[in-house]
Amino acid sequence: METYLSVAFLLALLKIIWINILLSGDNAVVIALAARSLPADKQKKAIVIGSGAAIVMRIILTLVAAELLQLPWLKLIGAVLLIYIGVQLLLPEGEDEEGHAIHTTLMAAIRTILIADLVMSIDNVVAVAAAAMGDDVLLILGLAISIPLVIFGSTLLLKVIERFPVIVWLGAALLGYIAGELFVNDRAVHPDAIEASMGLSHHGAEIAFGIIGAVIVLALGKILLSRRSHVEAAQS
Repeated sequence: METYLSVAFLLALLKIIWINILLSGDNAVVIALAARSLPADKQKKAIVIGSGAAIVMRIILTLVAAELLQLPWLKLIGAVLLIYIGVQLLLPEGEDEEGHAIHTTLMAAIRTILIADLVMSIDNVVAVAAAAMGDDVLLILGLAISIPLVIFGSTLLLKVIERFPVIVWLGAALLGYIAGELFVNDRAVHPDAIEASMGLSHHGAEIAFGIIGAVIVLALGKILLSRRSHVEAAQS
């Protein structure tokens, strides 16, 4: 018990909480975007369940982080998933025959949150695992304490989105940017060769491919929205 009350343990715990706060900004964006299409009475439930489940999944990921990061194609698949999620979050709700909005289901929103968090946490868990120094109790405590912080951030962002819809596009662009970073860091695409051919440093290649990913998400979203508008105009 004294070990868990020692200064070293408490400092390491604070470090994990702080790291998770810094690295959870993009996760809060996804949670807010996924919950925004739900009826008001289900938004908070989606945020709480999605955040809690995402943190549990992150704990499991962190415990096996070293092994996961050695798998080729993992980040590449994750990049494609993030592109898909980013585009889907840009599309507005449909309407039924009577003109009422068809809301996303609670389970669909939670599923989106979990998939996006799974993909975006692949790299983030390394920093948390390093701060835990092999202490599983420290790891679980630090991430569990972070749950209300992530929930608060998502709830606050959801209110901001209601006032400034452009944040939806910025959030989708962020997912595309992260997808580009994941792509260039996957072992299967030989990042060293890419950097050499482009004459960029590793950080420069991450930025370049991040921008490309953001542009792809925004362009696909714009095309699909334009196509949907044409279809609706033709039907009316």
